[in-house]
Amino acid sequence: MMIVVTGASGNVGGQVVALLATAGEWVTAVSRRTAELPEGVRHVQGDLDDPARLKDAFDGADALFLLVAGRDPGAILDAARAGGARRVVLLSSQGAGTRPEFYRHPVAFEDAVRRSGLEWTILRPGGFHSNVYAWAESIRGGHTAPAPFGDTGLPTIDPADIAEVAATVLREDGHAGRVYELTGPAPTTPRERAAAIGAALGTPVRFAEQTREEARAQMLRFMPEQVAEGTLAILGEPTDAERRVSPDVERVLGRAPRSFADWAGRNVAAFR
Repeated sequence: MMIVVTGASGNVGGQVVALLATAGEWVTAVSRRTAELPEGVRHVQGDLDDPARLKDAFDGADALFLLVAGRDPGAILDAARAGGARRVVLLSSQGAGTRPEFYRHPVAFEDAVRRSGLEWTILRPGGFHSNVYAWAESIRGGHTAPAPFGDTGLPTIDPADIAEVAATVLREDGHAGRVYELTGPAPTTPRERAAAIGAALGTPVRFAEQTREEARAQMLRFMPEQVAEGTLAILGEPTDAERRVSPDVERVLGRAPRSFADWAGRNVAAFR
């Protein structure tokens, strides 16, 4: 099977590439910049905003791992289908289901995938464990972790679990037409995550409660206003669906998802 992985230099896509290559699949990795890839993986430099130039990447493809990126998901999917793809796995967002008014871009991709004529599966992860990389500088410089809503718990997920689910669904039959909600094994609060990083470091990390406006100003530096508002709504006033621990990781992988403390232990070097 030849599998095309978009976002191959990213937090999830890079791990999907490695898992598929280890499993012996033919992999074409697509990214806007060069990436360090496993031996035997073909790299195509390309942009999902320009799907007409991805013909070579999709030629001979059987399956596609697709990020929510680019302005014309229909054109991306048409190009993949023309290249031979019959299966697509979309990395969407939990917010597409719980707050579609804020997450219109993922919703548009989900709609296009459903209309594509391909065998589709949609992955909707909640917040990533790795979002706390935003604390790396403040923890290294002052053992401080700033965030709003310090005592509101959400079941964030390890990107490695998302990648493993994606690689499994890309290779296995039986997942067509499914929407998988991906979460960690239990809700944790920002205050608890800061403490877990401190435990991994062997040095206490002080949690610093931000106001909603302070957090909003910080988010607007790297995300659109609409997405920032949706994110703050989830972080501050999560719905029952957003608080829920989903069984889908275990359903697909046959094991429980990894905890935040496990993630912190494996990635503690980023905070030293």
